Amino acid sequence: MIDLHCHSTFSDGSFTPEQLADKADAIGLAALALTDHDTLAGLARFEAAAASHAFRAVPGIEISVDCPSGVMHMLGYWMDPADAELNRQLEWVRDGRSARNREILRKLNELGFAVTEEEVRAKAGEDVVGRPHFAQVMIEKGYVKDKYDAFDNWLGDGKPAYADRPRLTAEVAIDLLRAAGGVPVLAHPFTLHLGKESMETLLRSLKDRGLVGMECYYSEHSADLTRDYLELASRLDLVPTGGSDFHGEASPGVEMGTGMGGLNVPDETVPALEARRP
Repeated sequence: MIDLHCHSTFSDGSFTPEQLADKADAIGLAALALTDHDTLAGLARFEAAAASHAFRAVPGIEISVDCPSGVMHMLGYWMDPADAELNRQLEWVRDGRSARNREILRKLNELGFAVTEEEVRAKAGEDVVGRPHFAQVMIEKGYVKDKYDAFDNWLGDGKPAYADRPRLTAEVAIDLLRAAGGVPVLAHPFTLHLGKESMETLLRSLKDRGLVGMECYYSEHSADLTRDYLELASRLDLVPTGGSDFHGEASPGVEMGTGMGGLNVPDETVPALEARRP
């Protein structure tokens, strides 16, 4: 059993990199990837913690990228965390996120929610502040019942407290990851909200640019959707990958390794991905 998609306190997860390593060992994972949002800052601690355990630590990242429809995230694995250009572009992304967060805070306050920057920062842990941290504060203060309520009514795209931010294009993200020795993979394709033909056209274009895989196994994928994505990946010669998108307490009901209970990412995914490293 492996899991190639999880988050630590360096983005919007509630587990430190060390706690993630301990949990992966405790549940018997063969491999775990840390894929924090737009940052590589937690990887050194994660790999150091994993060194004393039997599972294989896969260094990763999840980059939010621009797209004409829905939400697109690009996963990357085994990129050089010291790559200068990758780090420069990620810093630009994080600066844009910080400006967006200030705008969200302004909107929430104008809407009557007494939320402070200090409260949100306290939820963020070591590094990147994101909308889930705003949601956590809103839940604690009784403004919303859960994160779905927070996003569906206030923080989601087009909602009253939403603010956009600058993103890399998918093509630039792929270029950056590959230039840094990484393997680019499209995360949770269903969030693109594309039909089958449009999805295939997009994936063919991204594969020509250097996309290596697509996330076919995912906590929120139904059995039918998983089957469809596996067929598409096979047809396009993309490596079918997968992961839980584990965030700990920030995403109740999603467990490392098993997702919502039915996730089972094949162990052979890791060598298949690794074989396509630049």
